[in-house]
Amino acid sequence: MTTDNTSNTVTLSVASRDDVTNRALAAFDGTAQGAHISFASVELLWQTMTPKRWDLLKVMTGQGAMSMREAARRVGRDVKTVHGDVHALLNAGVLDREESGQITFPFDAVHVDFTLTTAA
Repeated sequence: MTTDNTSNTVTLSVASRDDVTNRALAAFDGTAQGAHISFASVELLWQTMTPKRWDLLKVMTGQGAMSMREAARRVGRDVKTVHGDVHALLNAGVLDREESGQITFPFDAVHVDFTLTTAA
């Protein structure tokens, strides 16, 4: 599967500190890396990206900034429960907060990339 590099796509991946450093060094050398949000382990990725948080990303992808109340309305959930998920995604660097206080997921598409290997 290829990802269209001209689109505003973010890649969620599992990456070691060395992988992230190598990607940053390549970017400094002028090699385009695209947008990445990296997690230290598959377990941390799934702990952060729960099904309800995926639902939030789905309704926010490509939609611009919105209030937490609007995000809750779009997923059909209570604002209080969405508040906790939004803050978890803000803390993980998945969502951004605008100066206006609105939240945003500034991407039009999400690509998830990790490899499952044999247990050691």
